[in-house]
Amino acid sequence: MTRKSADGQGRHTIRDVAARAGVSASTVSRVLGGEYPVSAQTRTRVMRAVAALDYVPDARAKAIAGTGTPTLAFVLDDITGPSFTHMAHGVEREATRLGHLCLVHSTDGNAEQLSAFVEMMRAQRAAAVILVGGAHSSPAYEERAAHWARALHAARSRLVLCGRGPLAPKANVDGAEQAPVTVVEYDNESGAHALTAHLLGRGHRRVLFLGGSPDNTTLQGRERGYAAAHRALGLEPDPSLRLPGDFTRDSGHRLMRRALAERLDFTAVFAATDMVAAGALTALHEAGLSVPGDVSLAGYDDIPFARDLFPALTTVHVPYEELGRLAVRTALTRDPDGPDEHLLLGTHVVVRDSTAPAAD
Repeated sequence: MTRKSADGQGRHTIRDVAARAGVSASTVSRVLGGEYPVSAQTRTRVMRAVAALDYVPDARAKAIAGTGTPTLAFVLDDITGPSFTHMAHGVEREATRLGHLCLVHSTDGNAEQLSAFVEMMRAQRAAAVILVGGAHSSPAYEERAAHWARALHAARSRLVLCGRGPLAPKANVDGAEQAPVTVVEYDNESGAHALTAHLLGRGHRRVLFLGGSPDNTTLQGRERGYAAAHRALGLEPDPSLRLPGDFTRDSGHRLMRRALAERLDFTAVFAATDMVAAGALTALHEAGLSVPGDVSLAGYDDIPFARDLFPALTTVHVPYEELGRLAVRTALTRDPDGPDEHLLLGTHVVVRDSTAPAAD
């Protein structure tokens, strides 16, 4: 019996291999799995049948049976984000080093799609599911994530929040214990505080904050750092100088054009990401303004092209690749009976040519 593959070609089954070799399907499974002793003669017959039929084992079935290459999943909202690309590189390298297959899945922010994928990974006994990047702050997210964590834990898997903060205690409903989860994040708020302090220290008192959805936890951390740096100097940030959007280049360009059209009073810009800063820089150049002569500009993330902008961008360095490596290493080498892990990596300001002292 053969099955038809998606392209209409015949795909042989383990029963076809067994029939050709004159053995049972369970014997073929033992030969391919290498788990039980099988005579050399039988092994030779099975492997000849495998070669003759060009048989390829069903990886999904092997994963469910727990005999295939161990896997882990790397899940993000937007696969095009440069910072996520570097995190994915770290995940893939560490997974390969530890003998695991890495699956990358992009949800485009669809919560139902994410839930379905986590459930599939649980069914396939993935070693870990790594959720990447800022989450939308809401009770619904907290409850869903707590449910995922418990379901994965029950299947001897692990939920890892990478670049996200820990779940709030209120996520534990009906008296349940704290959801089992590994957290690997970076000091988002302190990085924003240090960058804002750098701008304020250069005499800027009207710092425009550009980009990011207000309910995104990454954006919230950066806004908290921005506000705290002002208040540390006895200043209250002007609400009119916060323009929400998203984390893209086009958002930065659009918001900067809006700020200029509305004649907002600012001498420096804190862009929520380097991509937002790139769009803002183009809009400033289009308006005939000099950076940093007329306006100082800073970003966040320190993705590689930040140093190639003109002028080179002052920004906050986030160790994205190390975050990815740590997320994998911590999840795969943890003590199953040990306490939950919460790792926090540092950030630092990288001063380049796009910021200067405020004009007198």
